[in-house]
Amino acid sequence: MKPKERILHTLNRIPTDRPPVDVWLTPEVLQDLRRHTGIEDELTLYQKLGVDKIVWIFPGYQTASYDPNHSQGRDPWGVPTVQVQSGAATYQEYGDPPLGEMDEVEEMQSYPLWPDADSFNYKAAREAAERARRFDFATIGPWVSHFEIYCHLRGMENALMDTVAEEEFLTATLDRIESIQTAMMERYFSELGDLVDMLFISDDLGTQESQLISVPTFQKHLKPRLRRWCDLAHRHGKKVLFHTDGSSRAFLPDLFDAGVDVLNPIQHVCPGMERAQLKADFGDAFIFHGGIENQSILPRGTPEQVRREVHSCLDTLGAGGGYIPSSCHNIQAGTPVENVLAMIEAVHNYDS
Repeated sequence: MKPKERILHTLNRIPTDRPPVDVWLTPEVLQDLRRHTGIEDELTLYQKLGVDKIVWIFPGYQTASYDPNHSQGRDPWGVPTVQVQSGAATYQEYGDPPLGEMDEVEEMQSYPLWPDADSFNYKAAREAAERARRFDFATIGPWVSHFEIYCHLRGMENALMDTVAEEEFLTATLDRIESIQTAMMERYFSELGDLVDMLFISDDLGTQESQLISVPTFQKHLKPRLRRWCDLAHRHGKKVLFHTDGSSRAFLPDLFDAGVDVLNPIQHVCPGMERAQLKADFGDAFIFHGGIENQSILPRGTPEQVRREVHSCLDTLGAGGGYIPSSCHNIQAGTPVENVLAMIEAVHNYDS
């Protein structure tokens, strides 16, 4: 089977010749793989390694391309960003939130840097998707969010306080965030058509130990908006992948009810995210994507430990199908190349 076929069959619960394998990489790990293989082109690299890559298709904002983890000075919402070096890793931090000192809805409405849906680069996104198709890869995009973007604009402390103390400001701002991205997605899906397979929504709801916000807060402020986006994607024939790190089990019934098809990244070391129980309780509700432990085993384990971890994920999350193995979030800088290759090969060689 070809990579795209293997992914789409899994999304539709159709048997495949083997489980698909996706990879999420930081730039440092990608560069390590380039040096190891001698292959510079990213898609050629995935093809050579036998990765069933789900290719990201981000429309740039007034640029040819966009990576939400690596903005140049400001993100599309006008939030200042800065690149920080920590050991081998380079990552993005957000600066002073532009809505952080505002008190009134009218101030928010007058914010001068709201993005314009017409200024996203749909042409470049289509070209990127066409190139992914030449490799027969599945695609996902764009990157949209409700509460994550709100936190960037408002600041984390303000954002959490707003859910209980400034609900008028929260509601009006989320309305603006939603409307801009809805217009962008309508254009994106219309212009790319069948070149994109999945919608990527990211709204982290969990921490390492518990929930970031309460379930009633999610149900009141975020779930109706999520349902509208899921309905939009489904009208265009797309599956919806929802990304939430951490301990997120409490939200899963509402995510399913809102229309989410694929759950990522399955951080199973967190309370409530244990693999076998998650599969038993929600295996019929979601396709699972991710799962391979990325805080200890991938960066610091041996290749054999990585292989055992992959097999444990396939035995639990993948029992009966409905699972796309990948790391639970980006493989971090400093992870041995041997462990990345062991992860891919363990999926290839898995015998259920």
